Amino acid sequence: MGRRGFMMAAAASVAAGCASMHAPALLPILDTHTHFYDPQRPGGVRWPSKDDALLYRSVLPPEYEVLARPLGIQQTVIVEASPDSEDNDWVLALMPRHSVLRGVIGHLSPANPGFPAQWTRWSRRPGFLGIRTGGWDGPLDTSRPGFVEHCRRVAADRRVLEVLVGPGQLPEVVRLARAIPDLVVVVDHCANVRIDGKAPPGEWLKGMDGLAECPRVHVKVSGLVEGSGHDHGDAPSEAAFYQPILDALWSRFGDRRLVFGSNWPVSDRFAPLARVVSVVRDYLSATTVASARRVLHDNALRLYWI
Repeated sequence: MGRRGFMMAAAASVAAGCASMHAPALLPILDTHTHFYDPQRPGGVRWPSKDDALLYRSVLPPEYEVLARPLGIQQTVIVEASPDSEDNDWVLALMPRHSVLRGVIGHLSPANPGFPAQWTRWSRRPGFLGIRTGGWDGPLDTSRPGFVEHCRRVAADRRVLEVLVGPGQLPEVVRLARAIPDLVVVVDHCANVRIDGKAPPGEWLKGMDGLAECPRVHVKVSGLVEGSGHDHGDAPSEAAFYQPILDALWSRFGDRRLVFGSNWPVSDRFAPLARVVSVVRDYLSATTVASARRVLHDNALRLYWI
């Protein structure tokens, strides 16, 4: 049964909990995906590059807070995108100074032979919620020496592993999740699927089917406007354009294994933050208040043990 069909069938028994078309606009948001950096600090930054006219500037919490507060975003989780592990210290140092910051997903590679010492160092820091791998680390490859054992350490310490992958890498995520059933995995940016308003690609759907069978795998509802490819700030604002992707996620993961993330400021290349939020809120307007609240806020609290 499709998402909307399911919700219609359930409406009679949960009428008191059903959302009005505007109810999601009243709900608080915990944004699970933002980036902060400052090219002006000593040593500069390796990401973003100097050639990126949009992103290569100081991006700090006060700017985000001005944009986020009117949208109902109460706090955010930083995802460190730098390839330099020492930059984990820089973002962690931001937290005590800015109440909008709730935690940090650091960047450490489980394929690095030095991972155990790195993990011991950063996992003890307040606000360190887990790590992300992918991107700078190369394709996800569970056969690399030490990779699975290092990820077991993440699971044992009750932290989260986020993965930055494309549709072709989803079977590898499934292999990792099955090898470590206790590991909480978050797939960022809907696995970077191309979004064109039409039916999702078969490879992506098959990969999502596999992930859905792994109960501790979650998907971050982020990267939607980026997936559109409209990189002049003109990504579609209508939730219907993204509905085929969102419906596929909803039917597989429901309201308890999806979390919202903006990917700000990267998202600015494709759409303003207000549009990033409104697309997801508009989609959730067809569900219940409880379901919308889980995706926008409560699942993140549970997921990151905040």
